[in-house]
Amino acid sequence: MDGKTIAFLVAPEGVEEVELTEPWKAVKQAGGTPKLVSTDSGRVQAFNHLDKAGTYAVDATVDEVSASDFDGLVLPGGVANPDFLRMDERAVGFVRGFFDAGKPVAAICHAPWTLVEADVVRGRTMTSWPSLRTDLGNAGATWVDKEVVVDTHNGSVLVTSRKPDDLKAFNQAAVDAFSS
Repeated sequence: MDGKTIAFLVAPEGVEEVELTEPWKAVKQAGGTPKLVSTDSGRVQAFNHLDKAGTYAVDATVDEVSASDFDGLVLPGGVANPDFLRMDERAVGFVRGFFDAGKPVAAICHAPWTLVEADVVRGRTMTSWPSLRTDLGNAGATWVDKEVVVDTHNGSVLVTSRKPDDLKAFNQAAVDAFSS
């Protein structure tokens, strides 16, 4: 991953901390450069389920960057995080840009809600937190209950996982996708 920069898109609050920090570490350990992107500048408030956790400095806002500035995208979960992002057209457009450019995307837990809003799941096989199963199906995806799913529909790689317990497999699959 040397020389590759990976965007991590999160809302100003509500991201599940471990789903941000563990993939971030995996990208760094593989030689990549992670960058935190949000809808607002400043710091984002992470959570450990429903409890406040750490805060993290934003490197850029969705208004300042585009998919062309990055080699891949990670969408961490948390219930509030993707719900906020899917209501922000700038964030949705940023996500859609990675699919339009055929760049790899990795989304875990509730993060696929943002993918549904970006209309990029149709025809894909993927997984997520189980409560998103119906939403993904209604958006045209085939949902499966697996630790990690790597889908290459339309030539772009989408890595999805269900929950924090799947992070080891998710991180490996994401790093593999970003490295190729």
